[in-house]
Amino acid sequence: MRLYINIDHVATVREARKTDEPDPVRAAVLAELGGADGITVHLREDRRHIQDRDVALLLKTARTPLNLETCSAPSMVDLAVAWLPAQVTLVPEKREEVTTEGGLDLSTEERRHEVAGAVRRLRDAGIRTSLFIDPDEGAIRASMDSGAEVVELHTGEYANARGPERREQFARLNRAASLARKLSLDVHAGHGLTYENVTPVAAVPEIEELNIGHSVISRAVFVGLERAVGEMATTLRRARRER
Repeated sequence: MRLYINIDHVATVREARKTDEPDPVRAAVLAELGGADGITVHLREDRRHIQDRDVALLLKTARTPLNLETCSAPSMVDLAVAWLPAQVTLVPEKREEVTTEGGLDLSTEERRHEVAGAVRRLRDAGIRTSLFIDPDEGAIRASMDSGAEVVELHTGEYANARGPERREQFARLNRAASLARKLSLDVHAGHGLTYENVTPVAAVPEIEELNIGHSVISRAVFVGLERAVGEMATTLRRARRER
């Protein structure tokens, strides 16, 4: 189980004042010291938090792999191919959304063709490519057909559910992870995961990587980023031992 820390919200605080602090590049250093196995950043088309400068510096300074989240628009794929991060995760984007609201829409031939084209360009450049999808059979099979090596299962519906509905959403995640592995896809997961709800997801044997940001950055406000990351890493290790 690998823990990738999403540092977008450090940049969100910086951009609230359009100043130079807090610096997400410095946050990455502390996250790595706390036990992060990698760093995730989402470069949006509207540049609402992470900036091009951040990605360029992280590629030079991070000691762990960088997972660059971005949409499949040609201009964004151009940047990824120029930068050559260790991994690119293609995600959906809407300008009006506060945060990513769901997985990629792969329900139409047009969308599948667009995503497959982006995957082909990234893979031809030697970049490991992941698709952020809802935990559904159709999306998993479409991801395989696109040529992606990895799927990241959207855990938002699980995280937002309560009671019996959460158990149903967890079963859905389990089924999706199992199917993805049977189709020879690597399985990651993320979105809305917290210290309180992450344990069952971390225990799913097919899931090998979690991307977590908001909860860790929120905890860091009170205890510091290095400790907050360490606490999350400990939670994941415990879940794997006790599954």
